[in-house]
Amino acid sequence: MPANLLVVKLGGAEGVDLSSTCEDLVHVLRRDRRPLVLVHGASAEANRLCEEAGLPLRTLTSPSGHSSRYTDAPTRDLFVQAAETVNREILTCLGHNGVEAAGLTGDNIVLQARRKQALRAQVEGRVRIIRDDYSGTITAVDGQALLALLETGRIPVLPPLADSSDGLLNIDGDRAAAAVASALGADDLVILSNVRGLYRDFPDEDSIVPVISPGDREQALAWARGRMKRKVLAATEALDGGAGRVIVSDGRVREPLQNALAGAGSVFES
Repeated sequence: MPANLLVVKLGGAEGVDLSSTCEDLVHVLRRDRRPLVLVHGASAEANRLCEEAGLPLRTLTSPSGHSSRYTDAPTRDLFVQAAETVNREILTCLGHNGVEAAGLTGDNIVLQARRKQALRAQVEGRVRIIRDDYSGTITAVDGQALLALLETGRIPVLPPLADSSDGLLNIDGDRAAAAVASALGADDLVILSNVRGLYRDFPDEDSIVPVISPGDREQALAWARGRMKRKVLAATEALDGGAGRVIVSDGRVREPLQNALAGAGSVFES
């Protein structure tokens, strides 16, 4: 496995500055000369396409409080389009900064998943079974394909999509990044989001938790609200899979990756 490997998850929500983040990625690459894999989200672009198409934006919340995008077949098609659009934008941005990258979309998708055939979700105060959702649970990562790209000096850029017997599936980008970090034994996984990190009392930013030790992970999941629960789960999965450190940090600021690697945000220790 590559030494000192860095996996970065770039959030796809509103407020994350793609251009600034790509420039910061390039700076870190040239400064530290670390092999890097980039995973990205696509939520803001997917929301925009759904709004244009007149499709309602719906969220499923599990009985345990985990939230996810409701992805029926029409929404899945727009989500794929959104993910591919963001992927191209990142490739263009990196290319303008002199970095060669490879977009892993279409026939080059390296993640496999199993479709969630029956989801339990709270709807109007009652738990219902959702059977027409096209989201997936990751089952495999083609690590050899990623290593082959890294050996040529290119940055693999992965969208939040996985292949399956049911076609392309919407997957959680944070947990996709965790799966990649585990498969490649990453030294660091950085998750850049539209919040500063994990808060004890969301949304009070003064309650940010700077360090989460292995013994604090269960408490961290209890503190997490909304989408942060997925990030805490991703951090735990990455560390259990062999990653050295996970940092959840703010992707809306200047030099977000440099700040995160310097310890800004919430650092999950192994």
